[in-house]
Amino acid sequence: MPPVLAAFGIDPGVPSLLQRTLDGPAAPGLDCALHKKIPGLSLADHLPLNALRAFEVAARTGSFVSAGAELGVTAAAVSQQVKSLESTLGKTLFLRQGNRITLTEAGRALYPELEAVFSKLVGMTRELRAGPQRARLVVSALPSLAELWLVPALATYPDRQEIDLRIEPDPVHFARAGVDLRVTYGALYYPDHHAQVLFRDHYIAVASPALARHAGADPASLADEQLIHTQWGPDYVNQPDWSQWFAALGHSRRPEPGTGLRTNQTSASVMAARGGIGVALVPSRLAAFEIAQGTLARVGHAEVRLTWDYVLVHPEAFVRRARLTRLTAHLMRSAQAGE
Repeated sequence: MPPVLAAFGIDPGVPSLLQRTLDGPAAPGLDCALHKKIPGLSLADHLPLNALRAFEVAARTGSFVSAGAELGVTAAAVSQQVKSLESTLGKTLFLRQGNRITLTEAGRALYPELEAVFSKLVGMTRELRAGPQRARLVVSALPSLAELWLVPALATYPDRQEIDLRIEPDPVHFARAGVDLRVTYGALYYPDHHAQVLFRDHYIAVASPALARHAGADPASLADEQLIHTQWGPDYVNQPDWSQWFAALGHSRRPEPGTGLRTNQTSASVMAARGGIGVALVPSRLAAFEIAQGTLARVGHAEVRLTWDYVLVHPEAFVRRARLTRLTAHLMRSAQAGE
């Protein structure tokens, strides 16, 4: 019996069971698993799956309006489901302040456990759909991180043919999207998940070998038009900043950000630098492969520490999954080899 199904005590030979679980009353195995997470409910009680789902989505999205949009119902309907759950549990799960909601201590205790259970449901769904075929491992990553570091790291992973790699921004919802592992910059979007530091990094200046040789004698002499600016977007307070890089060189220069090429992806800045357009500020670990291949060269010796770490993130419920453990161990070894 597959481990996910065994955890629920469900016979995998009954393919219609999943649909009954999602659309109607809970299956006995699921009932037991969820009751362990929610003290106060007896096995004789009807498990309020709709209310539990409404609470989980509201807790994750931070509002009844957003939860309603995701579930295809009104905000009032979500609120009513949550009130029903609170009545069943005898606990207040949210503090309501106008249109804002904040998890109470009881809500913070319930949410990660409930999210883990729904993640298990997604895993069960994938196993049932796959049938005798082995379910694939779904890895989600930021675009430039995937292109410049993760894909080269996966090249030496023995089971890479069993991986589905998805390129997408933060945040991702593990249960809804069926994601097993997130590789990203910082773990702020995932406070209730297992996060492991992959590597810490700093950004450096890189250019084509020819331009790097030209600028090597005096990097501070670079014209503003030669500086490539990478703007990650409004979600990031601290971004690669040429003023900070020049300060690390001991100069007070503040280049005009409106001059020179601007991109919104590190990978695009790397491509522009490789093509001789100018000099780009990029995380050193993301530039390492290109530097090793001789298509990029470092300009100057200044470096500026990045605010957050690159991390591996997954639900706590996935900690003992053997294939995920093998993959994370490989990625950690790849990260350590690049230090």
